[in-house]
Formats: sequence, C-alpha cells, structure tokens
Amino acid sequence: MAKAGRGQTRRDSKRRVLRPGESVRADGKYQYKYHIDGKPHFVYSWKLEPTDKLPKGKKPCLSLRELEKQVNTDLDLIVNIVDGQMTVCELVDRYLKTKTGVRQSTKQEDGKRYSSIHTIRGVLRPAFQMAVDDDILVKNPFGFQLAGVLVNDAAPREAVTKEQMRKFLKFVHDDVVYCKYYEVVYILFHTGMRISEFCGLTLKDIDLENRTINIDHQLQRTSDMRYIIETTKTNAGTRVLPITENVAQMFQAIIEDRNAPKVEKAIDGYSRFLFYDDNGMPLVTMHWQHRFNHMVGRYNDIYRVQMPNITPHVCRHTYCSNMAKSGMNPKTLQYLMGHSDISVTMNVYTHIGFDDAEEELKRMEEFRKAQAEVEQKKEKPMSQKMFKVV
Repeated sequence: MAKAGRGQTRRDSKRRVLRPGESVRADGKYQYKYHIDGKPHFVYSWKLEPTDKLPKGKKPCLSLRELEKQVNTDLDLIVNIVDGQMTVCELVDRYLKTKTGVRQSTKQEDGKRYSSIHTIRGVLRPAFQMAVDDDILVKNPFGFQLAGVLVNDAAPREAVTKEQMRKFLKFVHDDVVYCKYYEVVYILFHTGMRISEFCGLTLKDIDLENRTINIDHQLQRTSDMRYIIETTKTNAGTRVLPITENVAQMFQAIIEDRNAPKVEKAIDGYSRFLFYDDNGMPLVTMHWQHRFNHMVGRYNDIYRVQMPNITPHVCRHTYCSNMAKSGMNPKTLQYLMGHSDISVTMNVYTHIGFDDAEEELKRMEEFRKAQAEVEQKKEKPMSQKMFKVV
C-alpha cells in the first residue's frame, strides 16, 4: 500500500490517485469514509474500479467507486441507509413532490377510522414502493391488503327514501330556526352537487336565464385555516349542470337574500360567493355538515320515528339513487354526478332492491296497458254515426 505524507497525493498500490475519503486497509481492502450527523460510516470493497479484477478467493462485490456513488446519491436525498434515520413524513413528502395535483385534503388527512386509514395507506404504499425501487428498502411494509388486517367499520352512506326526503324538507321549511337553510337543502337534494362544489359557487357561475350552473372549481379550507380554490375532484367533475325551474327558484331566493360583507374577500381570484360567516369569509363544507347535524338532531328530538343521519353527501347519494330509479340513462347520470368512472354510477343501479324492482315492473305494466289501449283505438273502425252531415 502506498502512503503519502501531509499535503501529498495519496495513491494505492497501482499508483492510482485516491479521492477524499478513500483509503486502503492493511489487508488490501478499499474503504470509503463518510459522515452523517457527525458520525463516521464506512463502505468496503476489494475493487476500486468496476474493471478491477477480484482477488482470488473473494466474493463478487461492487467496486468502491460504485458504492461511493450510491452513498452520495442517498446523502443527496437525506437518506441514512445504515441507521434508517429518514422519517416517514420525510419519505412521504419526497413522494408527494414527485406527484402533480395532490389535493390539500390528501395531505392533511388525520382521522383514524377505516376510511381515513385507507386514504393514508394509499399515500404510504407508493411512497415506500419508491424507496424499494431506489434500493433504500428491501421490502415495502405497506404492500398488504388492508382488509386482511383491519375490519372495515365505515358505515355505508345510504340514500334516504323519497318519503324521508319529503318529510325532512317539510320539517326544514316549517322550522322557525332552520327554515333559512331550506333552499340549500332542496338544491343539494335535487342537483347532486358535491358540497365543496356548492360552497365554491359564485354569482357568475349561476345562469338563471338559461337555468344552468357552471361547476369548474371547489372551495376548501385547510387544517391551518387557509381558504383555497381547487379544481373539481375529477376531470369529469368540471361540467355545466342543467337545473329545473324549482331549483332555479331556490337559487333566486338565495341570491335575493344574500348577506355579503361590504368588501368581499377574493379567494385565489374568486369572489362573490353565496354564503359568508360572521368574519366575512365564505362558508365551507364543515359549516354545512354541522348545520345538517343540528337539523337532523332537532328533527329526532321532535318526532318518534327517527330520521337517519342526513349529510350533504347523503343528499348527493339520494339524488343519484332517485335518478337511477326514475330510469335515467346511466351515461347521463354519470355526467350530472361528475363521476370519472361509470362503474361508480352503475354501483347505484346495483343497489336497487326488491321494492324498486316491483315498482318498476308495475310502471312498465301500466305503460304496456296504456299503449295497448291507444293502439286499439287506432284500429277501431269508424261508423257512419261518427260523421255529421253538413
């Protein structure tokens, strides 16, 4: 092994210049020294360059220069392969930086129910897979089926029946406290809009003359109380929604009663929202969820027959279910709902039960009888008594 004095170039036995951190041990093995948080770490090899011959009797290995490249790459990513000091948050943040269009709601998911854990795992699994692909980990610890380790305790969001919807709307309409929310409840039940889409509506999105609603954004509030405008949940969510005359009247009433602050704040360039809180900020999803909870609670305090939990999303699901039961074309319903995948829409059709099927058959039978009567009248010969002599 060649040695070098202070200030002299260090070389190996083949007179090759050694780089900083490289050295040759007494047994002829090359080593590279690097530091993480002030602590020294080493990698070793019997070869300096990939083209070097492996000493007789030694196991195949990467050259020291190849190992150095791996180490420096990992150091650039702030990864400590030896001690595993990268936190899960750092790994996830690194993964999210490789993605575009990651929503704020995905980043701030902090619940602990099945649906929340499912969402969190949906981010962790590809993040750890990226670490596996980069040879930082040997195995993805999140490469398992969630259903195999956790019971799905998420209650399905069931649509309410038409009778329940009618009773709830009547209650809200007649209640002295909650009657001011009647128009909103009616609109959500009869348009199927996502509540974040409704919160994001501005006056310019509402065309009462042509009876259409433009939906191309949604309003969100982050965990640190920042108000942001995001694109619709899916590309299919961007749509122009036709509305009925009754829904148009509800929007007209909201616009006429709109209590906006003198100076309306703009959120990412959007202003003139439909509803504002006492601080002059537009209402968001949480406000309406709380109001629905209070309305349902009030209803159940009064009536013996309890009303199931009704939320803005239940209103959306109810609208979808009602349209499916009415015989609407699935592709039309997919457009109205803003579903990117037709299977999501079709899933509503598969939940139609016996009573729905029985009602549909009765309706078809009535239609068949009416059609037969019309055809019979057409075929009936006209007698002379049917003609009037002029």
